[in-house]
Amino acid sequence: VAKTLLLVVAVLAAYVTSLKPGDILFLVGAAFSLAASAFFPALVLGVFWKRANQLGAVIGMLAGLGICMYYMYITYPFFGVNAPLWFGIKPISAGIFGIPMGFAGVILGSLLSPAPKQEIQDLVDHVRYPRLEGGI
Repeated sequence: VAKTLLLVVAVLAAYVTSLKPGDILFLVGAAFSLAASAFFPALVLGVFWKRANQLGAVIGMLAGLGICMYYMYITYPFFGVNAPLWFGIKPISAGIFGIPMGFAGVILGSLLSPAPKQEIQDLVDHVRYPRLEGGI
């Protein structure tokens, strides 16, 4: 399944590239904005906030990715919508809107659902402050 999906993604990427949606710098910047919007809030709060849970992470990832993709879609000329820029920020920097939305989604989703089990909270403590055996 993984090899088939890799082939599908590679063919899709080759097709999108053939459309010449932008130069390489824009595409790399857009990829980082999308990745930061989707993953950064869930990773940070997953390590530094014991109350973060699965529902919060999913909501935060979808909210951050969604607002980032939406902003890119409505403001990047390749898609033909050509809406006005928000605060003059170019579509390559759409992560500036997606990251706060991701944090809000993780926090809201985590507060609306039950807290993680104590063993999960202990695991978060261990990730932050590992207790190594042998006195190291």
